[in-house]
Amino acid sequence: MNIYKVLNEQVFNSGAFSLVPIRFEDRIDIMKWRNEQIYHLRQTKPLTIKDQDYYFQNTINKIFDQNQPTQILFSFLENEVCIGYGGLVHVNWKVKNAEISFIMNTELEEKRFEEIWSKFLRLIEEVAFLNLELNKIYTHAIDVRPRLYDAIEKQSFVKERSFTNLKNDKIIIHSKIKTNWKKIYKH
Repeated sequence: MNIYKVLNEQVFNSGAFSLVPIRFEDRIDIMKWRNEQIYHLRQTKPLTIKDQDYYFQNTINKIFDQNQPTQILFSFLENEVCIGYGGLVHVNWKVKNAEISFIMNTELEEKRFEEIWSKFLRLIEEVAFLNLELNKIYTHAIDVRPRLYDAIEKQSFVKERSFTNLKNDKIIIHSKIKTNWKKIYKH
């Protein structure tokens, strides 16, 4: 298992669910899900196996040893099977905030979207607020997945703002502040 130098703990668990440092063995599933869900990503073209291997070898492999990586990515497991991946991206160590990124197995979206998002958020909050001591985490989402907003608002994320980007996409930002999280977090 890869180990993040920046983290005191490497594995985060909640029942059958866990976050583990992103695994090379999950890269093909991750590529498949990204290509299937390209409509809501900042990805401009479908990924190939060559693209994915290059990314893991030249980007992912480097972040484990960094003191302040710009991204900290995990494989999201249910009963030890990878059902998604995500983590904290665009980490700003100076102001101590990060964007949440998450994609789940496309086949699970229809029936388990909210359940899986809520489990992932619960665990990534633990990483961000307890382990990394960040002050704020947020989502940056193109307004094409309305179920996403229900899922994150049920986890006490607050709509911070919305705007239109240069492509005329409506972007909605939801965030959670550490001080607000402490009030509702149950150890």
